[in-house]
Amino acid sequence: MNKSAPQEAAPKRSLLQSLEVDTRLLGMIGAFVVICLVFNVFTDGRFLTARNIFNLSIQTVSVAIMATGMVFVIVTRHIDLSVGAVLAMCSAVMGVMQVQLLPQVFGLGHPLIMPITVIGGLLTGGLIGAFNGWLIGYQRIPAFIVTLGGLLIWRNVGWYLTDGQTLGPLDPTFRLVGGVDGTVGAMVSWVLGVIFSIAAVFVLWRARQAKIQHEFPVKPMWAEAVLMGTAVVAIMGFIAILNSYEIPVGRLKRQFQQAGEVMPEGYVDYYGLPISVLLLIVIAVAMTLLAQRTRLGRYIFAAGGNPDAAELSGINTRMLTVKIFTLMGILCAISAMVAQARLANHTNDIGTLDELRVIAAAVIGGTALAGGIGTIYGAVLGAIIMQSLQSGMAMVGVDAPFQNIVVGGVLVLAVWIDIQYRKRTGEKV
Repeated sequence: MNKSAPQEAAPKRSLLQSLEVDTRLLGMIGAFVVICLVFNVFTDGRFLTARNIFNLSIQTVSVAIMATGMVFVIVTRHIDLSVGAVLAMCSAVMGVMQVQLLPQVFGLGHPLIMPITVIGGLLTGGLIGAFNGWLIGYQRIPAFIVTLGGLLIWRNVGWYLTDGQTLGPLDPTFRLVGGVDGTVGAMVSWVLGVIFSIAAVFVLWRARQAKIQHEFPVKPMWAEAVLMGTAVVAIMGFIAILNSYEIPVGRLKRQFQQAGEVMPEGYVDYYGLPISVLLLIVIAVAMTLLAQRTRLGRYIFAAGGNPDAAELSGINTRMLTVKIFTLMGILCAISAMVAQARLANHTNDIGTLDELRVIAAAVIGGTALAGGIGTIYGAVLGAIIMQSLQSGMAMVGVDAPFQNIVVGGVLVLAVWIDIQYRKRTGEKV
């Protein structure tokens, strides 16, 4: 009598398998940690100070905002080489409006200068993006050619618009969008940190409930708790670092003097979360929801995965291209606001080489040049890695030409690693 064969034991899962962490994302985080630790050693501990992390965060915002839009552009198998020039053009328009035109109409410091300037910049970016999308989608001109032409055109149009001059000072309210002059303070930062932490836990919990509802396998509860705890620690840790950066005594005294008061002896205050970083968080969340929760997002990834099949299924890929490039133009205008406000004036070289940094951020973040694959959080992390590399090399004293050599090498290496990863996992290369 044959005995029944013993049942095979279920294979043991590793910690990473239990957590179901994206290995590509984990690799990027690991690379970022290594970069920070190496530069912290070479700068004698100055790289990971609260001051440098604060400055690094506001320097990253402009490129990161555009990188979120570049994900959609590359996912649909296009490219946009004109983002830096469009940023410069939008900056020129907003600079002329708030320095030369609107003060003559309303007077300096009028509350309408800020909103009208922002609307003017957004319209400029949106119209340029829509025009690019129309040429690419309806006239069938390759995106490389259209945006290469834009790279040569728009920055020089902005130069003529400003007569090649640096425009400043900018409207005081407008400058709050940029960085040091615009923060929400320590108390509000803590409140926002708690809100973001609760939101992160809620999103992870809702994702688990949705899987259970549709009878999909879920992670063990301890694995969910580890991910939730990691998210909360990361968010609150970042807020704690920003809240530990003290405002210089001289700046505090000027603030009290402007208010007609005397600063108390021993008074201390902290910067907290910059408004520009808060703006980036809002845009990243909105773009993620657009990609994952809307029909437009599904159309974008469907068209990128297989354009012919998407068109045969009824997706208007031509209008979709117009929408994507219009969105890209609007994001360029928002980045122009942030970059211009951080510099406190409009300069003719604003946004120079940003097109390369934005594309590099998206690609390093895992966006496939073959189309159909990409994440918003990956692009933001890619922008942070790029800025960390450049800032760290600048602090060490590396020459600018060698910085560009390193960044170019990192970009090629990132694409090579991504290709090897896709070959091993069977994804499209």
